[in-house]
This record gives sequence, C-alpha cells and structure tokens, in this order.
Amino acid sequence: MDDINLHYRFLNWRRRIREIREVRAVRYRERLKRMLRDGDVLRYQGNSDEVGCFVAARPLSRRNRYFEVTILDTGVRGMIAVGLVPQLYKLDHQPGWLPHSVAFHADDGKLYNGNTVGQQFGPKCCRGDRIGCGVSLDSDDGQLTVFFTKNGKEVGSVDIPASPDALFPAVGMHTLGEEVLLDLNAEWGMEEDDGQMIVDSHEEDWGRLHDIKVTGSLLEYVGKGKSIVDVGLAQARRPLNTRFHYYELEITDAGEKCYIALGLARRDYPKNRHPGWSRGSIAYHADDGKLFQGSGVGDAFGPRCFEGDIMGCGIMFPRDYSLDGGDDADDWDLDVMPKPSEVQNDLYASNEDEEDEGEDFEGRKVTVFFTRNGKVVGRREVALPAGGLYPTIGMMSTGEKVRVDLHPLSG
Repeated sequence: MDDINLHYRFLNWRRRIREIREVRAVRYRERLKRMLRDGDVLRYQGNSDEVGCFVAARPLSRRNRYFEVTILDTGVRGMIAVGLVPQLYKLDHQPGWLPHSVAFHADDGKLYNGNTVGQQFGPKCCRGDRIGCGVSLDSDDGQLTVFFTKNGKEVGSVDIPASPDALFPAVGMHTLGEEVLLDLNAEWGMEEDDGQMIVDSHEEDWGRLHDIKVTGSLLEYVGKGKSIVDVGLAQARRPLNTRFHYYELEITDAGEKCYIALGLARRDYPKNRHPGWSRGSIAYHADDGKLFQGSGVGDAFGPRCFEGDIMGCGIMFPRDYSLDGGDDADDWDLDVMPKPSEVQNDLYASNEDEEDEGEDFEGRKVTVFFTRNGKVVGRREVALPAGGLYPTIGMMSTGEKVRVDLHPLSG
C-alpha cells in the first residue's frame, strides 16, 4: 500500500513539474511583431506605415539590470527605439508611447515616457552607435531609476513608478531597412576606462584627417578658414567597391560660406587641396553647385546645397568588374537607378568635348554619380586609379559641420 501511494505521489510530482515548466515557457517567451530575429540581429519587416516591436522573454533583474542595442543599419529614417515595457505591451506601438513604458528614440534623441510626445533628452543616434538601457540598484521603494547610455556613456535618467521585474527590454522600429544587434547580457560599469576611450569615436573609419575633428559620425572643420590653402580634408580608410559603392553627408551647419565639397580622390591626394581641384579627384561643391574634376575651374553641374541638404556620391561599376577577386553580387544595377535625364544639367549633357582632367588615371572606366536629397544630379565617367577612389570630404570656412554615413545602402 505504501508503495502504491509513493507511486501516485511520484506521478503527481512529475505532473506538477511539467505544469510549472509549461507555465514558465509561456511566461518567459519573447514577443515580436513586424520584426525578424536572426540570432542576435533584429530586422524590421513592416511596410514603414506600421510599428514593429520586440519584447524580451525575461524582465530586468538585480542580476541582469542592463542591455544594449547596436545600430547596424538606420534604414530609411532610423526610427529605432530602445527601452522598457510591460510584458503584454501592445506590439503595434513604439516603446515609450503607452503608459508604464519608457524609451530613448534614436531618430530624434528624445525620451518617451508613457506618451507619444517626447522630451528632449540626448543626442541622435546613427549607424554604429550603441544604445544602452538599465535600472539603478539604489532606487527608492515604489520608484525605479531608468538610465540610458550611448556608446558607453550615460545620457541621462528618469524615475518611474515601477519595479524591475515588471519591465522587459524592448526595441521598436518603424521604417524599411532598420536593423540592430541585440545584447541582452550586456554589462554596465565593468570596463569604464575602455568605454570612455571609444565614446563617440569613429576615427577608425578615416585614413586621413587634416584640420577636421571627428565626433561620432560628425565632421567639424577646425582650420583657419582664411585662404584657399586652409582646406580641411577627411579621407575614408577604404575606397568604394562593388559592395560599398555609395556614401552620403548631411550638412548640419553651413558655417560662414558653406565651402563644403563631397567626392572621390586617389589615396595620396594633397591634404590642402579641396576635392576636385587636383588630379586624381572629382567632387561636387555645395557653395556653387559646380563639379570639379582635377581642376581648379569647375563646371556648372547641379543646384547649390545648404544646411539640411544631403549630398551623396557613388560609383556605378561595370557588371563584370571585380576588385581583387571580390564578390560581384552587390554590383550596382544600372536599371534601378533613377533616370538622370530628370535632373541632369543641360550644360553637362552638352559638354562632351571637355578636356579629360583625369588623364593621369590609367585604370578601367567607371561612372561616378552625385545626388542631392536622394535625387541624382548627374554623372561623369572617370578612369579608376590603382588602389581605387576613396570617399573624400573637404571644408574651408569656419563653423562648417557635416554628418557622414559611409554605408547608407548596407543591409
């Protein structure tokens, strides 16, 4: 009899353990909508009219009180939100929009605390930036201090009425192409010295900097700005290729005269010459809308550019082009480019007899194109020098600042 009772107790115990496991499996299940998770990578899967949201399986705790998200791609608008929400948060709303949630939004640098109207909080974030969110261990009863970081440096904090075990890490996205790397096991405050060394530093993206200060993706002219030899030059570490064939800058401050130039140049280009002025370079100049190709005299090419405008430059490689045996799968598809006839300058179209200022190039011919606010301004054929053409930006008057994205089409 005792053996039978023991057997039934054992069966009940096994059934109870199974029920507990089933409850925990339901309770600790991540939730996501209009997002695809591939390992630690989250990608937006909507149509840019609807929010996508991810909520982690487990809430923050005293043992795991911090997480981070690295922006791999900002997509169309970079509307990425990082924060904390209740477990059953509505997944068609950005974190921070609904009550009992709080989030830092990358596109505008605002804090959203249970409201669709945000408050100015910190800097905007772009590709390559790390956004962190955590809770303070010394919070008062009934109040929880939530803090946010950017690239290892604290941005700010806010007190909310909640307990840590009621808030789950969440990520929101809203436009095509947005992609982040999720680290739910990130640690805060463990390597502060190393973190401080890399805060807001993208200098590794640049091979040469002359009279240019780098702060994150922002380039600022710090030269004298008094004569044509006072050029500030920034040249990327790597040339454009079939995989990364286009880059952009946004004019965040036009400075005194908006002497900003965007283009391509050979690797040994003179540091005190604006892009386009010397051989082995081609550039679109914002102040007069002219194209300079290996000469100090420019050709009328497109509209002038001002603060807020986005200028772009890229190369259309031939389909059979290969750089050091690289993969051609990402070669530019000429058929999907906007037709240049819609925006191309008539002066350029009729200027076929112009002297070839790039005659020092002996490489294969490629087509360099320039854009303004997403529309093609025009194109020029140039010969690719040995080693390729490097993204090169010039500035020459006090106060000029630009924000650069070297890989806007990656994803």
